[in-house]
Amino acid sequence: MNILVLNAGSATLKFQVVITDADRIADDRDDKLLRGQIERIGGESVITLRNADGSTRRRTASLRDMRAAVDWLVGYLTAPESGTGLSARADIHAVGHRVVHGGEQFRSSVMVDDAVLQGIEDNVELAPLHNPHNLRGIEATRKALGMGVPQVAVFDTAFHHTLPEHAYLYAIPYPLYRRHKIRRYGFHGTSHRSIAYRFRKITARERGEVRIVTLHLGNGCSACAIRDGVSIDTSMGFTPLEGLVMGTRSGDLDAALLDYIAAKEGLSLSQVEAMLNSQSGLLGISGLTNDMRDLLAEANELNDRRARLAIEIFCYRARKYIGAYLAALGGADAVVFAGGIGENSAEIRARICDGLQWAGLHVDAAANSALVGGREGRFSADGSTLEAWVVPTDEELLIARDTFRVVSGVSLPG
Repeated sequence: MNILVLNAGSATLKFQVVITDADRIADDRDDKLLRGQIERIGGESVITLRNADGSTRRRTASLRDMRAAVDWLVGYLTAPESGTGLSARADIHAVGHRVVHGGEQFRSSVMVDDAVLQGIEDNVELAPLHNPHNLRGIEATRKALGMGVPQVAVFDTAFHHTLPEHAYLYAIPYPLYRRHKIRRYGFHGTSHRSIAYRFRKITARERGEVRIVTLHLGNGCSACAIRDGVSIDTSMGFTPLEGLVMGTRSGDLDAALLDYIAAKEGLSLSQVEAMLNSQSGLLGISGLTNDMRDLLAEANELNDRRARLAIEIFCYRARKYIGAYLAALGGADAVVFAGGIGENSAEIRARICDGLQWAGLHVDAAANSALVGGREGRFSADGSTLEAWVVPTDEELLIARDTFRVVSGVSLPG
């Protein structure tokens, strides 16, 4: 089955074309034909295309909205120059969409119909920065490919529906949960599920044999405690703002700070919230950048104090969550790193793991340094009772596989 995977944002469209079926999934030999992204939709858009061989091409096009972006993409994918082998729109057999928030309604990936569209719309108030754009991507695809091409919604929140009540409820008046569904939903679920599945495959373990802490570390960051293949706790909460220090998000803080900052700075609560989402985290502490690569360069080469402080706080918060989740799990087999920082920064991994020797984790420096650029493997020293791994996340592949399973009527795995 030829599957187009889409992740629609406010002015971006990320995409990948994957060929998969039951046998390919079982043997881990899905074919990834092409991936890329369209940026700056609404004007002169910048399009990046990455072939299966790793070669990259860039071009521009005037794309006024998401519909125009999807039309351009479909036209390109079915042209000979794309190299996908697709020659007509009918060669795109299904489309899988990343949808950020499924609320309490959507607990697994589902076929998109009018009722599902309404359900995603109903959850817009829970994810106003994401769900509207996800909806536009689905609607644009319907118009571009027609109603006959099945579409599947894969929800970031779905993986965390296994959280027990004591993990997802906040200690606020219970009627607020009953009336407004204020609770921990968690995000990055597709990534954490992908990491957990791949870890089981490469270590040849059954679901019931695995207790791990997964760390998705990129511009957005989250931790997840996974037992028997399911999420039992996660760091992001009612919104993606809670939890770890991120590129521009603050992560955990005292809720009373919102009113305090608003009063001191003459800001509205919505302006304070925007500050915590887009001007905080690594960027806010350093005053320089949200890019960890640049911060490491500033700290190591120029000894910039605030860059060093941003890195230290980032690593400390991650290490603190690992400790909390080791307690929640009653011990674990491994800490597993993924995401742009987690997969590519050996220095950050080493800093986070430093201080976890009490838990039995000892880092093999040479192995750690070698695991960059998409490589997977263990970097804990022999004899460590708590292992450390790098397992690159592959959310697009998981979305493609879920799309095949939903369209084919095959039951979804945990």
